[in-house]
Amino acid sequence: MTIVKSGSARYEGLGKEGKGHVSTQSGALDDQPYGFQTRFEDRPGTNPEELVAAAHAACFTMALSFALARAGHGDGTLETTAKVSLDKEGDAFTITRSDLVLTGTVLGIDEAEFMRLANEAKANCPVSKLLNAEITLEATFGG
Repeated sequence: MTIVKSGSARYEGLGKEGKGHVSTQSGALDDQPYGFQTRFEDRPGTNPEELVAAAHAACFTMALSFALARAGHGDGTLETTAKVSLDKEGDAFTITRSDLVLTGTVLGIDEAEFMRLANEAKANCPVSKLLNAEITLEATFGG
């Protein structure tokens, strides 16, 4: 089974003066602005790194949710933030890491089992597998 999802980007003008727009197949993002200013100068709009961070947080959290459900847990809350680092290496930039910060409350599970499942989700969610970067996990558990 193959699932294909799409996103698109348009860039008008070149370099720092150019203006981009990004959209997703679902319409969740529709012509959202991005460019040099939104990536490097904190102007309103989005940028590739925050989109990767949102995708990684969503993918990891869903993977952990399904792992917990398979283990027989039916109630809980998971909240994850991913912080993606963009570092300059020579004349180019590289995404070097994604730091996941998880807060979870799941009834009927001990912290060791929760952490085991969280680390498996970190290693095996599709976005983690896609990233060629260091991925860390810091978790806070409340049972």
